[in-house]
Amino acid sequence: MLVHPDIDPIAVKLGPLKVHWYGLMYLLGFWGAWALGMVRAKWPHVNWPRERPGDLLFYCVLGVILGGRIGYILFYAYDPQGHWLEWQEPLTIFRIWDGGMSFHGGLVGVIVAMMIFARQLRLSFWEVADFAAVLTPFGLFTGRLGNFINGELWGAPTSLPWGMVFQHAPDTLPRHPSQLYEAGLEGLVLFAILWWVGTKPTPRGAISGLFLLLYASFRFAVEFVRVPDSQLGYLYGSHWFTMGMQLCVPMFLCGAAFIWMAYRRQAGASRAPVS
Repeated sequence: MLVHPDIDPIAVKLGPLKVHWYGLMYLLGFWGAWALGMVRAKWPHVNWPRERPGDLLFYCVLGVILGGRIGYILFYAYDPQGHWLEWQEPLTIFRIWDGGMSFHGGLVGVIVAMMIFARQLRLSFWEVADFAAVLTPFGLFTGRLGNFINGELWGAPTSLPWGMVFQHAPDTLPRHPSQLYEAGLEGLVLFAILWWVGTKPTPRGAISGLFLLLYASFRFAVEFVRVPDSQLGYLYGSHWFTMGMQLCVPMFLCGAAFIWMAYRRQAGASRAPVS
């Protein structure tokens, strides 16, 4: 039986200044996405100016932070009786230091940020989205490592040999280290697939669709062994369907639709008569 190391969530403390591991993981994720973006920008079929990945990162950082926080408030900030906390404490949304970020909210925030970025530079939205989609899994990987360091978002009890006792859990049962499952699937595996696909020209929108489809599939699968947020529990009287699953369903459908439309456009263009 493994025991989760009781890591201090504060990495560095200098007087009143406290630097948390979770924040460092976010910074590492943003830096890694920028570094990988600089490599991808040089590929002949991408051919982005050197400064563009950094400019896009600035927009996406704002989208992640604002969208992630707002999404958490909308999707997860409920008390045990199911009352939305924002009605009781309107200033909750600004208390980022209390924690609470939603991937799905961050995704919406990044989409809005990419739309603004594409419009300002007069680029195709799908060109920008496909570029960012390849880099995003690295940030997901570091973010899930941050969850693991904090000992949060643990999984359900298990008898598997890699089951781990989390010291902040309500019992001492070994549990699935679901944070590491997500780091591996949503981070490393998803990145490897998208990076490989992105090494060759693809129809615009195809990589974005593949990101949505695969992320939704991986997240949906892990949700079976991840304990849902205590204030929400399982939805619709079930014993297995979670909010994370519900939010992944439209992602999967949109991803499949985007891939289909991308290759349909490509096929239509190849059949078009030459004037």
